[in-house]
Amino acid sequence: MRQRSIAFHTLGCKLNFSETSTLSRMLEHEGFTKKEFDDIADIYVINTCSVTDNADKECRQIVRRIQRKSPESFVVITGCYAQLKPKEIASIPGVDLVLGAAEKFNIAQHIVELSKSDSAKICSCDIDEVNGFNASFSVNDRTRTFLKVQDGCDYNCSFCTIPMARGKSRSDSIENVVAHANAIAASGVKEIVLTGVNLGDFGKGFDGNNKYEENFFDLVKALDKVKGIQRYRISSIEPNLLTNEIIEFVANSDKFMPHFHIPLQSGCNKILGLMRRRYKRELYAERVKLIKTLMPHCAIGVDVIVGFPAETDEDFKETLDFLHSLDVSYLHVFTYSERDNTLANEMKDIVPMHVRNERNKALRNLSYMKMQYFTEQHAGQTRKVLFEDFEKNNIMEGYTDNYIRIQTPYRKEWANEIVEWKM
Repeated sequence: MRQRSIAFHTLGCKLNFSETSTLSRMLEHEGFTKKEFDDIADIYVINTCSVTDNADKECRQIVRRIQRKSPESFVVITGCYAQLKPKEIASIPGVDLVLGAAEKFNIAQHIVELSKSDSAKICSCDIDEVNGFNASFSVNDRTRTFLKVQDGCDYNCSFCTIPMARGKSRSDSIENVVAHANAIAASGVKEIVLTGVNLGDFGKGFDGNNKYEENFFDLVKALDKVKGIQRYRISSIEPNLLTNEIIEFVANSDKFMPHFHIPLQSGCNKILGLMRRRYKRELYAERVKLIKTLMPHCAIGVDVIVGFPAETDEDFKETLDFLHSLDVSYLHVFTYSERDNTLANEMKDIVPMHVRNERNKALRNLSYMKMQYFTEQHAGQTRKVLFEDFEKNNIMEGYTDNYIRIQTPYRKEWANEIVEWKM
């Protein structure tokens, strides 16, 4: 029997990338031949995101592209969009199978039974029935690995569909995470990025019901002792869960990099309340101040949403001024988009799309200036750069410990090595 080939495409976050990598390894182990997504393959798997409308549209465009390129191939859709809107996806011409959150890691048994029919098969269940934790990590890049340690979220921010797409908060055990870190170290990877939906909520058991006695700080301390891994990054952590003890530990650790990504979403307390966030801007400012007091060289990334319902010009100016005042390094700016079944979708005082776009542009300009200033502050310093084993136009790149991107002519001996670099 001929080996069937399979190709993957990932939309969205680092967590999705870690899961796609794990699904790919599972299916290769089952005898499938992995292909690049641009190649002709028997089966195409799209691991979707549904944070914004663009992710939904992108999924549709990709399916159409596959149809034009290889109409006889099977198309499987999984991920957040598949859990949230399985019938909508099943109606897309060319889709053969839709796998919800509970079935994603059972993909092998589903595609073995796959056959062409007039309508897509949906394998999904209510999100309340989704439990269990599936460990994942990426291995596509020898330099850096995304390691999933937590999934799901118990928060109910008014704009967010993630709890509906991924279920309640649940975690791996510290013992398992350390075992994965040891295996990753043995493969030669130098840096691990810890990922999760609500990373700081680590400590809820496999099913989200029974809590471990350990929390995220305990995990950080345990990973710091793993031999072979030279760098850790905390991908994103809520300000109310980023404790002083975590910040102080990172400040004194040789392995945890001076780099935090802390979602803010708005610098206006009125909007934070409407968003149902669990902190006020004063707490956020305190976290940034402590980080910068202990680590003046630390990079701080910020998530911000513009154009949330009822965000007036004054509210946006409050956010803009607040971000101006904060000693942060860069912003990830998101334009608010309406999502079905969220509280925000029922709110009045909708911000016109052209105003949302103007606000997005203003914050992206601020982000550019912040990063320029942050980089210039380190001129003349020597910092450690981990270079990636990837070459484009004879150029390689890497990141300093504090997340400044460095580009230089390609040198093979520097690939996956940490180099002292004069800024």
